[in-house]
Amino acid sequence: METHFTGIIWKLGDDIDTDIIMPTQWLTLDSMEDIKTHAFEPLRPELAQAIQPGDIIVAGNNFGCGSSREQAPEALSALKIKCIIAKSFARIFFRNAINNGLLLIESPTLADHCQEGDVVEVEINRCIRCNDQTFPIPQIPENLFKLIEDGGLVKSMQKENGIL
Repeated sequence: METHFTGIIWKLGDDIDTDIIMPTQWLTLDSMEDIKTHAFEPLRPELAQAIQPGDIIVAGNNFGCGSSREQAPEALSALKIKCIIAKSFARIFFRNAINNGLLLIESPTLADHCQEGDVVEVEINRCIRCNDQTFPIPQIPENLFKLIEDGGLVKSMQKENGIL
C-alpha cells in the first residue's frame, strides 16, 4: 500500500449514515459491481458514477453512523476510493471498513478548509496537505495498517494461512 498519495476530494457533510452510503433496496442485486453504482444515491444520485479510482472522500462528523451494514464500506472499496478522511467515524463502520481494506483517517479540521474538487496529499502516519495547509493526522496502529494493506481481514487471514 502506498504511504504517500494524492487524490481529488468529494466532500460530504456530517452524519452520513450507512443507509445513505448504501441504500437497502439495492442490496439484493447480483454483484457488488452492480450494488456500488447506487452508493450515496439518496443524497447525491450522480456521485457513484462520478467517483474515479483513487479519489478521496472528505466528510464531517460521524461518517458511517446508523446500521452495521457491511455493504457500505464494501461498496466504497469497490468504487476504489483511496481513503475517507472525516472528522470522526462511527465505530462499527470504522471496523467494517478496516475489515474491507478501506483506509480511514480522522482529521478534525480538514473538512473546514477544503472544497470538493481540491487535491489532497496524504502521508500516512504524518499529515495531510491541502490548499497550502498542513493537517496532522494520528498514527494508524500497525496491526490495523497490515489489515488494510492486505486488502481486509479475510485476505489478511488467507495470506497468513498460506491460502493466497
